[in-house]
Amino acid sequence: MDTHPLKERDTVSGFSIICSPAKKMRVLEGPPYPETTPRFMERTQELARAVQALTLEEAQTLWKVSDVLARENYDRFQNMDLTSNTTAAAIAYVGIQYQHLAAEVASAEELDYLRRHLRILSGFYGVVTPTDGVVPYRLEMQARLQVGECKNLYDYWSDTIARSIAEESGAIVNVASQEYAKAVVPHAKKLGLTVVTCIFAQRSNGRLRQVSTEAKATRGVFSRWCAEKGIEDVSDLKGFSERTYCFDEMESTSERLVFVREAPVRR
Repeated sequence: MDTHPLKERDTVSGFSIICSPAKKMRVLEGPPYPETTPRFMERTQELARAVQALTLEEAQTLWKVSDVLARENYDRFQNMDLTSNTTAAAIAYVGIQYQHLAAEVASAEELDYLRRHLRILSGFYGVVTPTDGVVPYRLEMQARLQVGECKNLYDYWSDTIARSIAEESGAIVNVASQEYAKAVVPHAKKLGLTVVTCIFAQRSNGRLRQVSTEAKATRGVFSRWCAEKGIEDVSDLKGFSERTYCFDEMESTSERLVFVREAPVRR
């Protein structure tokens, strides 16, 4: 049975924000430092063994990457130590979303908020807190890795992640990509959790659309804003107005909060 020595893990209240990880990762010695261990380490170790059992060619097919990246990640798994040289998840992931989350410059109060509220989804770890110590890996949630009778990672994790979050709060604020939200949202709804998905869209010629790069940046800004404001009630999320976004009441529903900004004028 998986155990997790999270200090004050039961203090989470109100809602949990779920977000996606990033493909690129780094090892970094600096604040915030890893304070806790990912909850599902036994499952992660099982996944590591499943990847280690693959040939290089099989791993490359699984990852769908170049020869160089395949060799790099294959060697990484073959020599993986899940307990040494770990980095806090909030700064281990490298990408637009995490650049704008800017956990490395967050105050102690903001980091505490993120530790209690932000949950980073992972095909490898299942779910991690911002201060959980992780190592670089490549294993996306949509990967078709067979483990026992499970044909892919959605089957493998099943409702495990959703149940973990249900232990902490009764609501989920979803700013994850569809790939990762799919691993949590359907199960969470079956468990009776309230799920509110935040959409960050641009209006152009009267039509709304999400721009991938912009959405990733805003998801990071949104999580940081929640920490800065100490948001504890889902209804207060409507006050988000960073990057010229405004809450759109007409486009929103009880399950979807839509924030809109006008698309930049091209000259």
